[in-house]
Amino acid sequence: MALFRNQTIFSRVDCFLLPEPFSLMDDPLGSYSTTAFIKVNKSTKTPMPSSIFRRKKRGRRVLILGTTVGAVLLFLVSVFGIYISTKLRRNGVEDDDPDLPRLQITRFRYEDLKAMTGDFNIKLGEGGFGSVFLGTLPSGVRIAVKRLDGFGQMKKSFLAEAETIGTIHHVNLVRLLGFCAEKSHRLLVYEYMCNGSLDKWIFHNDQEFDVCWQVRRKIILDIAKGLAYLHEECHQKIIHLDIKPQNILLDEHFNAKLADFGLSKLINKDQSHVMTTMRGTPGYLAPEWLSSLITEKVDVYSFGIVMLEVLCGRKIVERSLPSDEVHMLALFKCKAEQEQLLEMVDKSSGDMQLHGQEVVKMMKIAAWCLQDDSSMRPPMSQVVKCLEGSTDIEEGLRYSFSVPSGHSDRSVDDASRLSPSQLSGPR
Repeated sequence: MALFRNQTIFSRVDCFLLPEPFSLMDDPLGSYSTTAFIKVNKSTKTPMPSSIFRRKKRGRRVLILGTTVGAVLLFLVSVFGIYISTKLRRNGVEDDDPDLPRLQITRFRYEDLKAMTGDFNIKLGEGGFGSVFLGTLPSGVRIAVKRLDGFGQMKKSFLAEAETIGTIHHVNLVRLLGFCAEKSHRLLVYEYMCNGSLDKWIFHNDQEFDVCWQVRRKIILDIAKGLAYLHEECHQKIIHLDIKPQNILLDEHFNAKLADFGLSKLINKDQSHVMTTMRGTPGYLAPEWLSSLITEKVDVYSFGIVMLEVLCGRKIVERSLPSDEVHMLALFKCKAEQEQLLEMVDKSSGDMQLHGQEVVKMMKIAAWCLQDDSSMRPPMSQVVKCLEGSTDIEEGLRYSFSVPSGHSDRSVDDASRLSPSQLSGPR
């Protein structure tokens, strides 16, 4: 900066510290004359027209909106994909079920089981959810292959049976050897029980199938031990819900084993009861099923019915008999009141007649299991003790048995005509 005073140039250059902005312009006395150099940017920008600014702002909004819509659509497609995948799994279409890897049993290929059964050639039985076929492992051991049919209900039955019997072991429960879950195929592989189900040994007129007193007594005790294990010894209480002769299988030595857990219910041991829809077979259903509020005592009731069938050699309902003998519970009550229970002992077996007094004593245990009030029925562990003779039946036993509405004589007699979805048949 060069400084001038009264047009005279001084060799000395002074530098002034101005007290405030623009004080050089406000000098009325003319005390000093100055020259100032101000740096100015010559390339000034032209203001952006408002129309261009609006277009750019609108473009940013469109970009944000498009990104948001795209993200929402991607999320909805993902959710829909998960839903379809889950639906397919529920219908048994996918190979893998998230629950199955927990099973510590053999997983078979469908084609291998098809070969082992000769393309499912020899049928051992048929029921509500599928059929059972005879097969042979490469080692020569015979097996029973249960092939389940259908989708929704079949899947529930498959998982219930696999999860129940696949995680427990007892001498009086049929052993599950493996399973197949491949695409739409659902199969369970069991040990083969060569003497088949109990019903063919007690509902007959053929002496070839006659079973003596000691064998029948052992069969009843085996069933009781199996149920006591399910109710009281497992880490979770298991209610079978379908105890009947068709679901009790016999091996070569006539050891009895419980089978078919497709309707079973697992509940925590601290639960006193469970609410569930009615399931099972007419004639074997306890009265409390009408309220749908049940305990393991429904199995105790069914066991009592099976006991009477084994001891009397007849079905719970027999239409071929005189009208006053059609329903076994009504006849049982009548004979008990008249103290004529000996007349109910299986007349087709001379050995049963020979041990009539022992049979009658066991009938009283059956009556204890058949009390209308479920709280009056004994736990299965106590039943086992009574059968073994280590404890006695409680005093004041009543022989008053009701036939719940909906499970009358005709409903039991017509059971064979119900569809698989309505009836749990022999499987």
